[in-house]
Amino acid sequence: MNFMRTAVLLAAMTALFLLVGGALGGKTGMLMALIFAIGTNVFAWWNSDRMALAANGAQEIDERQAPELYTLVRELSARAEIPMPRVYVVESDQPNAFATGRDPQHAAVAVHTGLINMLTREELSGVIAHELAHIKHRDTLTMTISATLAGAISSIAQWGMFFGGGRRNGLGIIGTLALAILAPIAAAIVQMAVSRSREYVADESGARICGNPRWLARALAKISRGAEAIPNERAEANPAMAHLFIVNPLSGRGMDNLFSTHPNVENRIAALEELAQRMNIAPGTSESAAWSPFRDDFAQQSYPAGSAWGRARPHDGGFLSGGGLTPWRRGGDRGTGGETRGRRGPWG
Repeated sequence: MNFMRTAVLLAAMTALFLLVGGALGGKTGMLMALIFAIGTNVFAWWNSDRMALAANGAQEIDERQAPELYTLVRELSARAEIPMPRVYVVESDQPNAFATGRDPQHAAVAVHTGLINMLTREELSGVIAHELAHIKHRDTLTMTISATLAGAISSIAQWGMFFGGGRRNGLGIIGTLALAILAPIAAAIVQMAVSRSREYVADESGARICGNPRWLARALAKISRGAEAIPNERAEANPAMAHLFIVNPLSGRGMDNLFSTHPNVENRIAALEELAQRMNIAPGTSESAAWSPFRDDFAQQSYPAGSAWGRARPHDGGFLSGGGLTPWRRGGDRGTGGETRGRRGPWG
């Protein structure tokens, strides 16, 4: 259903482009606006991974630095039947994550240290699976197409008078100005609706990849509360990238409105609960009874000396016992024995 909704929304965007282009820009204006929009968006799409990762201060990690996180991504990628993406970590207290890349062969998954510090291993697997679903369904390409059409409509609206649209369309000056103002707004609404539709698809696909929709549902509830309480300065400085994240990083706006890039979290959780019922997963199902991406010997693993992630501590609330990995701290925060001290995350 959500795939059909996305197709209908893109068709509506195309129809809006043709309508506005014919009324304001004529054939010449339509052609120039479309060429300009395609050029700028193809450039952005081709470089989307580098731009998004750099803008958010992401640091690439390998299996030596974070063996559990790296293995989690690798095994979930195998379940999703896609190439393993590069793995990045963003040092940020706000719990969040995003995926980027022009196709599954050139993709990356980035997680915030606040997310790793907050979620259990099952909840984290739900989040990672959600991001892998975005990669599998090439949502970056879908959003690029919608951004291309929206950009073309905005360009036509700006250039319409220059191409003489007011003299040809029969709307008059007032009608032409109204169309020039309202058309970009309508395009933005449709573009955001496409983004919301893709989130529902990624939720369902991610839940099936990780094996339990309730893992992702619990993660969304925690991430939403965290995003409300903790600002993300990098995201605030680059609001155009907000749609990449699993939960809106800009504020705690929870309304599922026309101008939101993300669906209401409560609606997403309800959809995941319904999916869990269809999959016959009982609310009281033990997490250990469902599929787990971790091997039994992970509890015995430790991180290499000098690793930013410290040692695995399976009995003190760390990742392995369901409390999250202890993320790296800034310089000077480690004791002589390798223990972490100093500033703690917002959840302790």
